[in-house]
Amino acid sequence: MNKELLLRHLRNVPDFPLKGIQFKDVSTWFKNAECLTELVNALYDIYKDKGITKVVGIESRGFVVGAALALRLGAGFVMCRKPGKLPAATHKMAYGKEYGTDTIEIHDDAITPDDVVLIHDDLLATGGSMRAAYDLVRLFEPKDIYVNFLIELRMEGLKGHDYLAHFIGEERMTALLTLTE
Repeated sequence: MNKELLLRHLRNVPDFPLKGIQFKDVSTWFKNAECLTELVNALYDIYKDKGITKVVGIESRGFVVGAALALRLGAGFVMCRKPGKLPAATHKMAYGKEYGTDTIEIHDDAITPDDVVLIHDDLLATGGSMRAAYDLVRLFEPKDIYVNFLIELRMEGLKGHDYLAHFIGEERMTALLTLTE
């Protein structure tokens, strides 16, 4: 994977959405065909032999690469969305994040016990949204669950990796880039 290419095209937005937050904007990767190809190919290489049948993308940046990866893996794609955005019956879960609380939902018929699921999101900071998505997916009792991030933040005060590893297991988690500043 060409980390230099990705780092060169990653935008940092200071004080967004709140003062003191250094927002890592991956939309700059999505608009660049070379970066998007690099992301999907790197993830495909990691998951091509895991038997993934469903990729769950967390709203909203998890939809972009998650859907492209699902297509490449020959898997279905499932959206994990904010409340009121999915049209049929859902399961929902609240979670805390570094600057507040939120809730996500998933259709109650999205996953079966025969599925092997990869939950994908753009960024790991505190781990709240991924933990909520993981708990939602576990309700369906699939065969296996993996989680992935484009970026993992390991900065002071952000302990998302350790938090999630406790519940999910280190061997089930991957991140393409780890940032420490």
